[in-house]
This record gives sequence, structure tokens and C-alpha cells, in this order.
Amino acid sequence: MSDENKFNFSEDENSRVTNEMNKEAAVEEKKEAVKKDAQGLFASISNFLSELLDFRDDTDRDATIAAIKADIPFKGATAWILVCSIMVASVGLNANSTAVVIGAMLISPLMGPILGVGLSIAINDIDTLRKSMINLAVMIVLSLITAWLFFKFFPLSEDTSELLGRTKPDIRDVLIAFFGGLALIIARTKRGTIASVIFGVAIATALMPPLCTAGYGLAKSNWDYFGGAMYLFGINTIFIALATFIVLKVLRFPMLKYANSKKRKRISQLALLIAILVMAWPIYTFVKVLRESQMDSDYKQFLKHEIEENESLWLQRQKIEPEKKRITLYFNGEISEATESDLRKELNSYQNLNDFDLVINGNKNVSAERLMDLYNKALITIEKRDSLLLVRQSEVDTLKSVLGQKGNLLDNDSFVLLAKDAKIRFSDLESFGYAKMLESKDFKNVDTITVASVRWKANVNDSLALAKQNELLLWLKKELKTEKVKVKRDE
Repeated sequence: MSDENKFNFSEDENSRVTNEMNKEAAVEEKKEAVKKDAQGLFASISNFLSELLDFRDDTDRDATIAAIKADIPFKGATAWILVCSIMVASVGLNANSTAVVIGAMLISPLMGPILGVGLSIAINDIDTLRKSMINLAVMIVLSLITAWLFFKFFPLSEDTSELLGRTKPDIRDVLIAFFGGLALIIARTKRGTIASVIFGVAIATALMPPLCTAGYGLAKSNWDYFGGAMYLFGINTIFIALATFIVLKVLRFPMLKYANSKKRKRISQLALLIAILVMAWPIYTFVKVLRESQMDSDYKQFLKHEIEENESLWLQRQKIEPEKKRITLYFNGEISEATESDLRKELNSYQNLNDFDLVINGNKNVSAERLMDLYNKALITIEKRDSLLLVRQSEVDTLKSVLGQKGNLLDNDSFVLLAKDAKIRFSDLESFGYAKMLESKDFKNVDTITVASVRWKANVNDSLALAKQNELLLWLKKELKTEKVKVKRDE
């Protein structure tokens, strides 16, 4: 075989390898380009978020410290402003007026000592901490005395929703206090304080209503109200101070220096201990209140879905005792063992109630109150049914009136005569029908339309049938003495 007839595979192989290497190199270049673009995008997003959320460059540390320290003391005009605002808030709570309570909070100077506590712990200033704690105690005592005097001697005082809403904190109060405190201290540290934010925080954190409610509890010797209200006030106070501490640490406010090294070390250790306590207590409170809120939510869901929606169960009253892990239900009427078993089974399906004991008390005799309730419900049902029947009867009477108008109906003999006349005049008719139809064009008023149904012989083409149909329509309008006539062709 000659050399001309042989194939040279080495050159083709080298060319293929070179192409593959070039392709791989191109792919790697594209990957690197994509990586660079992605890094650039992430860098741009990072820079944007940093510029958007970073507030450290807009902080005036010296002015912030001076402003917070200036608001700590309670004396003179500040004390009288507090007394007046507590009095206004007490009137608002007594009158169940949210607007009045908000107005009182706008003029209240309660925030100073609380911010002072957070500031002093953050910058290791024990003197400011001592001054803040003393003024905070004075503020609390003065507020309680003012509220106590009002509710003790004011003749019109009763439990209102505004008062009861401040006797048992839940997880929302914790979140409101913490984020409200964050907004307040961030506004405080900004160059040029935003007054509207300060007022908004004063409303949101709601320090005054709990103190007024505690004073109401003292005046009425209701220790549950007093304890619950003071607990809510404590939560708000601690979380506002905590938010202040965190923000000032993030902003790296300078620590206070002491000339005596031993004193500086002792003060630093004390501040660290207080900071740990300030951090630990809110965490414990948050977890506790969160669990209580979840338990309360599950309990309400249990009552709603398992009892209130069950028409065979007549719940008279109920009671939950979290400390004893017990739920007690009182029913009107007997409760079967199967029903008790079902309720206990359903209770176990709720995560925050599965370790509670369920105590069920039935009653063979239905109470008079329950009987009256059932009687009233029956009367309401009967009244609704009678009203519906009257409406339906009125509609029937109206329909009869419409259908009974003159010329609207034909008896059998009249129809036969009309059909014969139609056949005489229109010999190509194969069948003829007659009916009444109700029609509404505005969906409010009703018209009665005469509908004639006709069929023409097969040898009548469409154009001729349409012409004869128009002639039949004119003839029917004349015979029936009405313009409300339609002719329908049956195929």
C-alpha cells in the first residue's frame, strides 16, 4: 500500500487536544470573570448595607453622656411634671381613655434615670449608677404615692380595660420595651436628637400606666394588680436599660478612668457583675414570659376549638392554675366518660399544656342562666326564620302580581285559536309554542316577555324563514297587544 493511501492521525489528535485545552482555558477565564463579578456585587451590597445601617459616624459621645446625665436628677420642676403626668395618666386609666393616657406619657420625664443606669454600667461610672438608682427609686415612690392618692380618694374608680391590660405582661411587652429602648438610645446618640422618636418611645414602652395601675392596686388592696403592674414596669425598665447598655457598647463609648488602680479594678469588677446581672435577668424574664405567652395561647385555642365549637358542651366557667399545672372546667349537664377521655386526649396534643391535669366537673341540672341563654337563642332563631319567610312571601306575591297581569297568560282554548290563526297565515309553520319568561336588564326591575317558539318546514331556507319570522313577530304584537314579544326559532 502506498504512502498516499495512509491516514495521518497524529495531526488530528494534536489539533483535538489543543482545542480542548483552549476550551478549558476559556471556561476557566469565564469562571474567574463570574467570580470577580460576584465579589464586586457582594462588595457593593455590603457597602450599601454598611452605609444604610451604620450609625457610628453620626454619634456625638460627649453630648450624649452630658444629656443623659442631665436628665437623671428628679427635683424641682421635673418632680412636679412627673406628679402632674401621673395624675393625668391615672385619670385616663380611670376613664378608660387611651388618648388621655398617651397625652400623659408625652409630658412624663420617666426616661432619665433608666437611661442613666444603662449608661453608667456601659462606661463603668459607679457614681452615675448610684445617682441613677436613687433617682429611679424616688421616681417610683413619687409615682406610686400620686396614683394611690388619686384612686384612694377619687369617688369614681373601677376596673377598666386600660387598667387590666397592665396587670399581666406577655412576650409582646418584652419586645416593645427592648426595641423601644433601642430606638430611644439610638436617637439620643445621634447628633441633634429626634424629638418625635423620643415621644414615640415614651408611648411604646408605656412606663407610666404600669405605675398608675400599681397605685390602683395599692389603693384597692389588690396585691395581684400591684404585683402584675410592677412586674410589667420592671420588665420595661430592665429592657430599656439593657438596650442602652448594648448600644453604648456597640458605639464603644469610652470607659471612665480612675486614678487609683485598686479602685479602678474594684469598680470595673462591680460594673461587670452588674452588667452580668442586667443581662441575665432579662434573658430569664424573656424565656419565662415567652413560655407563659405560649401556654396562654394554647389554652385559648383549646377552649375555642375543643369546647366552644362543640355545641353539645355547655361550659359554665373555667380556671387555669399554671403553678399547679392544673386546668379546671365546670360544665352544665352531665359529661360522659367518652367526652372526658376525648378532652384529655386533645389537651395532650397542645405542646405547652401536655403536662397539665384536666379536672372536669359536670352538673346533672342545667342552670337557670343556661336555660335562659338557650331560650334567648331560640327566640332569635325563630325571629330570623320568620323574617326570612316574610321576605320570601313578599317575593312570591310580587311574582304572582307580575305573572297575573292582563294579557300575560292564555288559557288552552285561546292558545289553540292563536295557533290555528298562525298556521292559516303562515302555512310553512311546522310547530308553534307559547311561553312567558321573566327578564331583568338592570338586575333590579323585572319584565315579563312573551316568547313564541316556532319551527319551519325543511324546504324553507334560512333567508325566507327569517323574513317570515319577522312577519310573525309583528302579527303576534298586534294580536297580543304588547310590544314585549320575542320569536325563537327551533332548529
